[in-house]
This record gives sequence, structure tokens and C-alpha cells, in this order.
Amino acid sequence: MKIDALQGLFKIGEQTKAVEEDDQLYITNRVRALVGDRLKPIETDGTPTAICKAFIEIAIQNNKISGSITEKEILVSQLMDLITPQPSVINRTFNEIYAQKGSSKATDYFYNLCRAENDIQVAAIAKNIEFEANGLEITINLSKPEKDPKVIAQAAHEKENSYPLCQLCLENEGYLGRVGYPARSNHRIVKITVGKKEWGFQYSPYAYFSEHAIFIDHEHIPMIINRQTFANLIEIIQKFPNYFVGSNADLPIVGGSMLSHEHYQGGHHQFPMMKAPVVKKIDLPNKFNRVSAGVVKWPMTDIRLESENAEQLEDAAEWVREKWNLYTDESVDVRAEVNDERHHTVTPIAYMIGKQYVIDIVLRDNQVSEEYPDGIFHPHPDVQHIKKENIGLIEVMGRAILPPRLLGELKEVRKMLLDQPNKIAKYHVKWAEELKKNNQITLQNVDEVINNGVGEVFERVLSDAGVFKQNKSGEIALNRFLDKLI
Repeated sequence: MKIDALQGLFKIGEQTKAVEEDDQLYITNRVRALVGDRLKPIETDGTPTAICKAFIEIAIQNNKISGSITEKEILVSQLMDLITPQPSVINRTFNEIYAQKGSSKATDYFYNLCRAENDIQVAAIAKNIEFEANGLEITINLSKPEKDPKVIAQAAHEKENSYPLCQLCLENEGYLGRVGYPARSNHRIVKITVGKKEWGFQYSPYAYFSEHAIFIDHEHIPMIINRQTFANLIEIIQKFPNYFVGSNADLPIVGGSMLSHEHYQGGHHQFPMMKAPVVKKIDLPNKFNRVSAGVVKWPMTDIRLESENAEQLEDAAEWVREKWNLYTDESVDVRAEVNDERHHTVTPIAYMIGKQYVIDIVLRDNQVSEEYPDGIFHPHPDVQHIKKENIGLIEVMGRAILPPRLLGELKEVRKMLLDQPNKIAKYHVKWAEELKKNNQITLQNVDEVINNGVGEVFERVLSDAGVFKQNKSGEIALNRFLDKLI
């Protein structure tokens, strides 16, 4: 069903409860201010993407914008802001729903609102490639917006702007945007309390999984993993028991891409690691008698702690972290410190199973060496044709975030496997030859063969990032560390 762009905007505004009938003339004039007075009717399918595309065309025709990627993004965000409730309204509504109907209904409200007003980039996210292989989740990320070469060149001549300090700061709410910095006019944040401090709760604009949420300290302070981290994670899942929440590690190489601002990620998704069973029970000191502990069957070294007693679970998690932070085993290249530089940390994830609190603690080591300059416990060179970036929180749990280059490159691999003319990248040739050698390739199974091959490589990537390998020597070395926990 076709609908005029302006009427479509009103319709979304009614859905978000930001626009009533008496607001329509006002909204019309605000749109005219953004795109020009010559506002001709344009039919659309009623989605935010189609509506904004129509208005962009009008704005370019009316010489309101030049058509650069940055100007388009800013205009889209401003248009969507017109049909997005004010932060105070959203916070009040969220808290009322939370109090009356519970956390799940409250997050449903906020999530659906952010999707409707395009803070969550629904159309862009739909471009991503997703499939399951080898018990893992594989995604090729195509949702991030392209960078305009002209804008990149222009940025070099602009004065440095330190506001907001980073893309996680709460000051991004309603921020116009600029060259090289995303437009956030329609961005909204729900305020919550974590550890007796003010935090923000928002959804990721380019979500990597269902209801991909980000929990952000209101202070711009560096990431850190300590006992307070475990307490914060538990407090968040107490507030939102339908979500998991986890923290990236607080060191380069094994950490996330934004270590300068304390934040966690969570959402309504059960990752492969969370489904993996405990294969070995662990003994802990008697002071943790209400906590059960075990080693998870997973390519990375994951110690799972479970308890109905939140405080004892937090203490036990800190016990494991402290022991790991001081642990060295030269026989397997595990070193807590080299030349007074710390190399050990953890990636913690918290969630609930019934009344049980669960914390998965994945052991991390960020050393480098001559043989592995990118990281000893980082994807090794022979798998970097698929994944060479850091292994952060999401990938630790079994969901690969693979680069956009693979979309085209895997098509060339497919052609090679089918003996068709191709332009396969050199770094894929050996892998493709192995796929061909180990499989009887047909037109019907070639895509499955490639997908399974990518899944196998990602499992190797996780194994490379694991500190104690899943072999005999790794098992013996792990047992030596576990003895230190008693």
C-alpha cells in the first residue's frame, strides 16, 4: 500500500505516540524547514527508509543539502526526531510500564519504539548475512553505513571536536552529528541506576543480535574488570531477567573496540556458549559453598559459576578473576605479567536460568610474540583470511561478526569450487582447495560446503583465542590452574 511521505511520517508519529492530529501542521512546517518549502507529494511504502529517501530527494532538489552521506544522515536523524517522543516522556513511560507490567513489557515498549523511529536501523540490519554452521552463529556485517571519501578528506581540514567525548557518552542523545561522527538527533536513552550510579540503557543502532542493548556508565571512564563489574552485571539481570549482559575485556587485543568508556552489552538472545554444557566440575573453597562451578565444553576456556545467592556468586567470580590475573604457566605460553605489563583479564557474561544466577568467566591473555605479533591468543595467520579482527564479547559467545569483504570474496570461492572462471583472493586459495578436496562439490551443496567451512574456521578462531587448548597438554595445564582455585 502506497502512502505519501508526509502522511507516512504522521503515521509513524502516531505509532510512537509523539504526534497527535493537532501536531500535524507544526510537523509539516518543521519538515519544510529541513527539506524546503517546495514540498511535493511523493508516494512511498510507508517505511522510515522510504519516507526519508523521498525527503532527501526533495531536500537536494530544493538545495537544502548537497547530497553528501553526512548531510543525508543528519537529515534522516532530524526527520525521525520529529516523530520521536522527548527523552523525559520515554523515561516516564518506560518506568510506568516497568512498575505496572514488569521488565519484559518495558523493554518491549522501548525496543519497538526505537525500531519504529529508526534509532535501530532496521533496514540496514536486514542487509546482514546470517547462518548457523558447526554449532556456531555466523554473520557477515553489511549494516554499517559507507564512508564518503570526500567527507574523509574534508575531516582532515576541520578543527578537532571533543564533544561528545565518544560515541557511547550519554551526551549523544539528540546530538546533530558532524563529518565523521554519526547523527543522533533521534537517539534515545533510558536512565537506570547501576551500583548506585547513573547509567544509560539504549539499543545498538546496528544490532548484532535480537534486542542488542548497551548499558553505559554516565561517566566517561575506562573499561575495568573487578568485583564491582560482577556486581553490576548481576544487578542488571536482576532488573532485566529476560536479558543476558556481559562485558568486553579491559585490555587491548582481547578487549572490544571502545575501551575508553565503561559499558556492557546485553539483549534477548541465547548464544551457543550459553547452551554449551559443563563437562568438568570445579572445587572452590568452602566459603563459596552455595556456588557450583565447572568448565564449559567450549573452544575458549570458560568457567561457569551458578548460584541463587548473588553476593556469594560475585565473590566467587572475583576469586576466579584474581587467581587468573596472577597465574603464569610458561609451558603453554600463559604469562600474567611481562616487564611489569599486565596480560591477564576475563570476559564475563551474566544471565539467569530460572532462579539461578549464572556467570560465565572466559579467561583472556593478550600477549604478543615474534611468531604471533597480532596476539598469541588471537586468530592465527592461517585463519585470518576469514577473521583477523579482535575476538570480543559477542564472538566469545559463539556469534561471528565477519567483515563485509567476505560477501564478494565467498562468491569467488563458490565459482572456484564449481570450476567456473573466478577472481578468488589469494589468501582464500588454500582453504578453497581443502574444501574441494574434502567434499564432492555440486551446484546443490556448494553453499552448504562454504558455510560449513566458514563455521569450522570460526571454531578454529575461537580455539586460537582460548588460553588452554582442547587437547591433552591443554587439559593438563588447565587442571594445574584449577588446583589454584581450591
